[in-house]
Parts: sequence; structure tokens; C-alpha cells
Amino acid sequence: MTSKYASKQRKALYNAPNHVRNKSVGSHLSEELKKKLGRRTVRVVKGDTVMVVRGDEDILGLEGKVTSVDTHNGKLIVEGVTIAKADGTMTERPVHASNVEVTKLDMKDNYRKQKLQYEEGSQ
Repeated sequence: MTSKYASKQRKALYNAPNHVRNKSVGSHLSEELKKKLGRRTVRVVKGDTVMVVRGDEDILGLEGKVTSVDTHNGKLIVEGVTIAKADGTMTERPVHASNVEVTKLDMKDNYRKQKLQYEEGSQ
């Protein structure tokens, strides 16, 4: 993106292809994972454990597993992060990927495991 106009930035993000949108669902790693893997960020996937580090006081500091990832909006659904509706029922509250920190990685995917271990060894 080369334009300085906010409307063009939003339009480019809205019209971006899926392989570009996947990058917008990345989050910072915890200090332990940073040292272990030798990298700062990772794409969040379903099954990762994350902690909310920015946002409203009612969700700040909550930790839970990611149950779904919305690449279209760059948001995550995290277990335990809920909000009360007008009728009093609790519903899941989407959290932007930039507002969480990954504390534990889900390594069930062999490709992800291999890629992260390769980068770990390259340091």
C-alpha cells in the first residue's frame, strides 16, 4: 500500500485477496516463545492459546483458546471472552488479532511445526 489517504488504505484492505488478509491475523508472541522460536510474531490459528493484552478492562488479561479466526475482519473468537447482551445472555466477543499475545502454540499442523522448528534452528 503506497497511498497516504486513509480511505484508500481501508479500500485496499477490504479488497485484499485472502493470502494478504492472512497476514493481518498475526499476533505477537509471549516473551518465552520469542526466545524459543527466535521470532516476534506468528499467524494465529484455531487452537492457539492467547491472552488479551489491550482493550477494555473487562476483557484485559483474559486467557483462552482460539475457537475461530475471521480473516475477513482480522478478528478472533477466544474461549472465555464474552459480553452481555441486552437481554442478559452472554455471547462471544470478537477480539482483534493485534490486541492479543500468543502464549501457547497449537502444533498439530505438521507444516506449521516444521516451519517454526526450521526458523528456530536458523538462529
